[in-house]
Amino acid sequence: MSQGPPLDDAAIDALQGALATEHAALWCYALAVAFLPPDQAAQARADADAHRNLRSRVAQTLTDVGKRPVSAQPAYATPWAVVDAASAAALAAVAESDTMAAWRSILERTTYVELRQVAITTLTAATVRLARWRTVSGDTPAVPDFPGSA
Repeated sequence: MSQGPPLDDAAIDALQGALATEHAALWCYALAVAFLPPDQAAQARADADAHRNLRSRVAQTLTDVGKRPVSAQPAYATPWAVVDAASAAALAAVAESDTMAAWRSILERTTYVELRQVAITTLTAATVRLARWRTVSGDTPAVPDFPGSA
């Protein structure tokens, strides 16, 4: 995302929403790593790095257009207790699904080509991560219909 993109209020709100879900995804991955076996924990760290990069890029874009990026919360509620590798992998899948919904929202709220390209690239990468974590946690299908729509 370049400096000073022509973004309207709807696109700014969608970017703030994406930033909020990136914050939450990083928190979820930090929790999940504690319960995953070493090979899966390494993958979770790599996936968290992807979210960390996105978070930085979105925060910088918001700053570039003169908006204050939304802050991370001190903690987030999980949809269930994370107590083992399966529940941790399922949490990672939820984090991916949530971020996908936020990035899909960006597609719906901007005509700015560069931002739309970033959103499509992000959705594609998140779909791969989602499929991986759904497979690990035993959810089928690995890629649900219309990923990012919920």
